[in-house]
Amino acid sequence: MRRGIFTSTSAKNDVIISGGENIYPAEIEAVLLTTTASAEAAVVARPDERWGEAPVAVVVRKPGAAMSAAEVLALFPERLARFKHPRDVVFVAELPKNALGKTLRFELRRLVAASAST
Repeated sequence: MRRGIFTSTSAKNDVIISGGENIYPAEIEAVLLTTTASAEAAVVARPDERWGEAPVAVVVRKPGAAMSAAEVLALFPERLARFKHPRDVVFVAELPKNALGKTLRFELRRLVAASAST
């Protein structure tokens, strides 16, 4: 079996395909965690009529920290290609996790889809 960048099948399923381009959530999450105002972050796909899928950042602010969606989106120019920038930011109190502490991305996708319809 050939080994690639991923070691689990679930990580392979998390790849966001936007306009025919592969976007790996880990790249975006690394940029999100460079700011001192974010405690945790995850990136999931939201269905998009034009691009197929669009990345959406889900961010947990540190206690007492103030950060707007515009400030989050301002982190990306000159760090990542434009097609990799999140199209939206959703702030949450905490990321949903299983008993082992792994982020439940299917719950985040549901949350992001619900935030788009409101």
